[in-house]
Amino acid sequence: MQDQENQAVPPNPEAAEAAASAPPSTPEAGLPSLEEQLAATEAKLAEMHDAFMRAKADGENIRRRAQEDVAKAHKFAVESFAEAMVPVKDSLEMALKVEAPTVESLKEGVEMTLKQLSSAFERNRLIAIEPAQGEKLDPNKHQAVAVVPADQEANTVVAVLQKGYMIADRLLRPAIVTAAQPK
Repeated sequence: MQDQENQAVPPNPEAAEAAASAPPSTPEAGLPSLEEQLAATEAKLAEMHDAFMRAKADGENIRRRAQEDVAKAHKFAVESFAEAMVPVKDSLEMALKVEAPTVESLKEGVEMTLKQLSSAFERNRLIAIEPAQGEKLDPNKHQAVAVVPADQEANTVVAVLQKGYMIADRLLRPAIVTAAQPK
């Protein structure tokens, strides 16, 4: 019987495998345990999620404010021009209230009102397009409604039928002109 006790017991293969895959019972000096690494990673994830949510909210606020600014700009875009036009309307109304206007007083009133209107146009960057006779036809600013035989170069302005207007750099209405046709 003693022979049986002195014989080595063969190792359990399952126990050997479990022991090999298990983490060491004592962590190496300076390295955090898996639980500590997991906790640190979860904390960093929560911090990143919070930062992402704040950035997303900031982006939404900026977008909303920009939409409000655009809506206000559209709503009040003509405010400056309207303020400049009110005195012109007042002048015209006052002219109609005159009991016995003379031709001279009407002409003077119309000239003063035209000055007010021109000033309002200038302040609001509404610029008249008045091509000179002989000026080269510019399809971006002029609209030729007729071609007439003339003693000048072809495709040049012969006469201006109606002024054109630009707002800043954008065409509001082209100048209506007649263009020269070579004889």
